[in-house]
Amino acid sequence: MSFFYAFLVSLCMLAWSYVYMKTYQLDAYNIGKFFNNALSLHLAYGRKNKLKFTKRLVRFILTFFICTYALLAVVFYFSSHWALIVMDSVLLILFTPVIMILVHYILYPLEILIKKYYMNKASKKLASKKCVKVGITGSFGKTSTKNILYEILSKEFKVCVTPANYNTEMGITKAILERLDDDDVFIAEMGARHKGDIEVLTKFVNPDYAVLTTIGNQHIETFSSLENIEQTKFELLKFMKKEGKAVINGDSPSNLKLFKRCNSVKFLTCVKDGFAYAENVKTSSEGSSFDMVIEGKNIPLKTRLLGQCNIDNIITAAALGYIMGISLEDIQDAVAGLEATPHRLELIKSGKINIIDDSYNSNIIGATQALNVLSCFSGRKIVVTPGFVELGEEQGGANFRLGALIADVCDYVIVMNEVNKHQILSGLISHNFNQKHIYYARTRNEQKEILAGLTCSNCTILFENDLPDNYR
Repeated sequence: MSFFYAFLVSLCMLAWSYVYMKTYQLDAYNIGKFFNNALSLHLAYGRKNKLKFTKRLVRFILTFFICTYALLAVVFYFSSHWALIVMDSVLLILFTPVIMILVHYILYPLEILIKKYYMNKASKKLASKKCVKVGITGSFGKTSTKNILYEILSKEFKVCVTPANYNTEMGITKAILERLDDDDVFIAEMGARHKGDIEVLTKFVNPDYAVLTTIGNQHIETFSSLENIEQTKFELLKFMKKEGKAVINGDSPSNLKLFKRCNSVKFLTCVKDGFAYAENVKTSSEGSSFDMVIEGKNIPLKTRLLGQCNIDNIITAAALGYIMGISLEDIQDAVAGLEATPHRLELIKSGKINIIDDSYNSNIIGATQALNVLSCFSGRKIVVTPGFVELGEEQGGANFRLGALIADVCDYVIVMNEVNKHQILSGLISHNFNQKHIYYARTRNEQKEILAGLTCSNCTILFENDLPDNYR
């Protein structure tokens, strides 16, 4: 009977662990971050994110169940009274995070072996292909630049690109194994949270061309300093093929610094008199028009994409396309047909309401440009935002500035979550924003109820960043 009780309680523990499992997954299986969140009860209680039953998570769940069952079976076997069984069950349930940490370390060697197996398999497949390889990294604009480059290069080549924001070792591995075929070009977006991440990805892909988008303080909490971010992004330029070529967006001091350090054949974009830059820029709520100057040639471009950031992304992608042999006419045609990358300054029309979905932007530079775009619209302007995270000591100041910027542009604001609430409020008040027009919501249902009372004909709603359920 004790084994049957152990089985039932193990099932209960599995159900109880759902929130912990979701937190663990949203923390990217980082056991240190999970432990801190579990200890401070910053768990993924919300309904925004659902548990994704990946192979890794299924292995974890099965091992967790086996461990809890074995532990309970032993405890119940030696328990002589039902009250003792109940007390032991409650204690073990309360120690669920500890058991999960134990399971993490039990499976860690296996996960490393599985990771190496698939990466080696992907590496051999990539090496067997004759495709040209492009690596893209930076703090901001990686995904948008990648998608724009895909459209430009597709005018002449068969192109395979890492989907969405698959920019980790396993994300790129998955793209190679599942998507790469007889393609002429393979484009890999490369993300990083720690020093050395880009070196690993660059040596894995071995790119012929490198693209460096804007560098800033994204994920500075894990990098500790802007200098570490710069060093990490420079790894793409340092470890790419020696005969490779690099296109560097020069619109930040960090990028200009790395351009000077780069020893490869290099091309600077988005600065006056660089290899490629924009002039005669005109922006509106319908998109942008500008002249691209490239190697002394002048080509008028028009796009439905919103914001100066997308102009910079277009210039950088077009520069590499031109270097790789795409004609100016094809570049012009590709740019005219560009559609917004989902959740990145994506304009959505909903009847007479405009929605600007910028929910994948998580930095003050992008927010500034998104608010500039919002200012181009007439009528009531509403901003929905939780602010920015993972900025370490700079987080409070960044969210204060966000509040001040919002106050200068919009009529109403809905602050999501608690994490940056007070800093955003302080920024709003510092610019004399009407406090009666400030609302708070902790869930999407609360947000929808508030928006239902605020929206009107010809109003525009900007969704600036979004946080997963492990932020409250």
